[in-house]
Amino acid sequence: MDFQNELAGHRAYLLRFARLQLRNDAWAEDAVSETLLAALSKPQSFGSRSQLKTWLVGILKHKVLDLFRHNAREVCLDSDDDSSGAEELDNLVFKADGHFAQDPADWGNPEQDLNSRQFFQILEACTDKLPPMLGRVFLMREWMELSSEDICKELGLTPTNLYVQLHRARLRLRECLELNWFGHSQEAL
Repeated sequence: MDFQNELAGHRAYLLRFARLQLRNDAWAEDAVSETLLAALSKPQSFGSRSQLKTWLVGILKHKVLDLFRHNAREVCLDSDDDSSGAEELDNLVFKADGHFAQDPADWGNPEQDLNSRQFFQILEACTDKLPPMLGRVFLMREWMELSSEDICKELGLTPTNLYVQLHRARLRLRECLELNWFGHSQEAL
């Protein structure tokens, strides 16, 4: 298989990754196109030191950050207001004294589950269901591994607001994973 066909084989994954981050189909298409063009223009940079997919995601991360900076004044968000549902979720999960209302589900052996391809499919589906701002903040922090300071600067958030957004995202992901993976309820998604 030649290099161009290998790159084309990863396009769908890259597009999904870019859409999760940017929440804008046009921007995602641009980022993926620029990523593939960069890879095609310098194939010698790859050098097989990592997997092709990993190398392409690394390029894409930089393209996404460039788009964040370039389009800083254009924000594409759904009309969902994630602040109203967050308090309801907090009330369902926690008692007034801050303790869990119910003991968390037994997650078994997390290392074994993390190695499961199905787990990552469910995790990705749960991430897709996050409200746009929560999804963006979570992906920037956990998947793109940006520092809190960089995220605050890019999105115009205070450190406290970032902490709250990350907390809400993790709570929602936890709830989704408990419903769809650890609770083995396949109907919930």
